[in-house]
Amino acid sequence: MKKLGHLNRDIARVLASMGHTDCIVIADCGLPVPEHIECIDLSLRLGTPAYFDTLDSILADFQVERAVLASECQSKNPAVAEQAASMAKQGVQIEFVPHEQFKQLTHHARAIIRTGEASPYANIVLYSGVIF
Repeated sequence: MKKLGHLNRDIARVLASMGHTDCIVIADCGLPVPEHIECIDLSLRLGTPAYFDTLDSILADFQVERAVLASECQSKNPAVAEQAASMAKQGVQIEFVPHEQFKQLTHHARAIIRTGEASPYANIVLYSGVIF
């Protein structure tokens, strides 16, 4: 049994397969998942697991170079925008795009990790960096 990192075998597998500039999505329970994209569904009930808990877990185990969020989160979900600002202070390039454009970006993800989050625009595309 693993001692460190993700216990979820699907998340561990996807993170291990990521190369520079590949992307994954952490999504609330309402974001549509394109048919051709793997969905790692963690949702148990509304709010569980939370977006922030899932994001923190991924960030602890994944080198992120860039992140994209829906611009609507800045007014509709300031906590998500504040988390992005915190990531920017740690050297992650942050970009905001309209939600419709954000949904198009999800079509290029290696996987979408679906949480139980039930607050608006709690979604993020994370682009892989390199550790060297």
